[in-house]
Amino acid sequence: MWVYGDRSRRLKPRAALRALTATLRDVETGAAGAARHDRLTAAFLQAAELAQGVADAEFAANGCDELSPTQDAAMALLIALARKLAASAWSDFVTVGPPTSAELMALALSPMPDEVEVKTPEGHAYYAVYPEAYLKAAGETPWESPPFVIGVRSIGTGLAALVAAVTNAAGVATLRPMGHAFRREVQVGEALRAKLARHAGPFAIVDEGPGLSGSSFGAVADLLEGLGVAPDRIVVLPSHANDLGPEARPEHRARWTGVAKRPATLEGLLAEEPLAGWFEDLTGPIAAIEDLSGGAWAAGRLDGPPTHGTFERRKFRLTTETGAWLAKFAGLGAIGEAKYGRARTLARAGAGPEPLGLRRGFLIERWIEGAPGPDVDRAAMIEHVGRYLGLRAVAFPADDGAGASLEDLAVMARTNLAELGLDPAATPTPPPQRTVKPVHVDGRLHRWEWLTTPDGRLLKTDAVDHSVAHDLVGCQDIAWDVAGARLELGLSEDETARLCAALAGVCDRPVDQALLAFYDVAYPAFQAGLWTLAGAAAEAARYRAALAGSLGS
Repeated sequence: MWVYGDRSRRLKPRAALRALTATLRDVETGAAGAARHDRLTAAFLQAAELAQGVADAEFAANGCDELSPTQDAAMALLIALARKLAASAWSDFVTVGPPTSAELMALALSPMPDEVEVKTPEGHAYYAVYPEAYLKAAGETPWESPPFVIGVRSIGTGLAALVAAVTNAAGVATLRPMGHAFRREVQVGEALRAKLARHAGPFAIVDEGPGLSGSSFGAVADLLEGLGVAPDRIVVLPSHANDLGPEARPEHRARWTGVAKRPATLEGLLAEEPLAGWFEDLTGPIAAIEDLSGGAWAAGRLDGPPTHGTFERRKFRLTTETGAWLAKFAGLGAIGEAKYGRARTLARAGAGPEPLGLRRGFLIERWIEGAPGPDVDRAAMIEHVGRYLGLRAVAFPADDGAGASLEDLAVMARTNLAELGLDPAATPTPPPQRTVKPVHVDGRLHRWEWLTTPDGRLLKTDAVDHSVAHDLVGCQDIAWDVAGARLELGLSEDETARLCAALAGVCDRPVDQALLAFYDVAYPAFQAGLWTLAGAAAEAARYRAALAGSLGS
């Protein structure tokens, strides 16, 4: 099944450096507190993606990872920002450490490509991987001597700087494993290889994960082993304490068992920083916290909605004197800030819960009590959903390339149809890509995602995550949500036409019917794959039946 997808975008390094400088100016002039710490985190992530983009551009030019003065300047700035982040975190947000003007100037004077490609740091965006957890894990590790730190790009660029900042590292490098996801390899130039071979002390390998195979960690360890580094000189810093996944090579699994591991987990961070302290400047004193992660939010609901643990965000229910609040991980830095902006727009329009604020990557919104599902008059529901989608089409435009192309969606549909035992050749030919006007779609119009309040209002929950999730789809034309609404809410042809009319009345743009016809197949093909991987057989069968009916007709 094809479900997952990576996100990347192009940026101009000089412009990115100017934007980073502006963010740091806000940090230096801002009042002490959690909000300033969040801005500093955003600056750190900006610098990390710039360093990653430069390193990948040089990799592409050289055919390998190699020593580079520009990469050294980018890493020096990143380490300086990591030290500022540590100063802020360890002073309870009172100080942000010394300025970084020298490091900014050194990078500004370095040669850089005109344009680079930067990858979404998945852990910071989706999985609540925190820089402070790596500061803590590295700081608590008993190093015999300063380590040589190797970060696994993409996210390992910034994570390596965090480890280097608190260990006074003897050296830092980042590597880009390439090849099949389960059999990654690294390509390293002679000068960098010689520098690694000369280091006589410990090595720290830093990344998020490991995932299904742990092959990225394994590829870096293979390199070190080839240079004569014994396993007892290697320390790995992953984002969780689990073993390698089921696709790990036997030799990697055996080595993983033997090397020292220092997991940088959210739970480890919260052992010293109680979660209540993250949010009380916004909510007031918190009397109780209930963990709703991993699908726990669905427990006890009469409709019994299915859940997918891999795609579930960390979330907590906070009980305070002012009522209950939902704190849900939205992403660190710009990703979380953009979601907060969309949540505010939806709330002002009466379409979603009221957001209180954004703290440490968590979006905090009013807890809504209500009946699950769109339990209102059907005609009113269709009108409301149509206007809701029209609002998204107007208010949440996206850049071209922020989601899968129609051709990629067609390949996904053919792949998943074959896995489902259906004829992949029945996948319709997609219309021209130019017909797509990408927006931040909702992507989750399932019945259990709606709440009907006691006063009869219909609210959409979980409405800001799925256009920037760790899956293939991403931002699409609003017709994607029309296809979703038609299937999830069981709309007839006449009802779909009325929904499209309500949508067009808000955004003044008719739904492209050829595009809708293509999405009518691509949408259930994606959902069938998603719920198959989640082990939700009944849900996957529902989408398979919808596909069979659609293709048969």
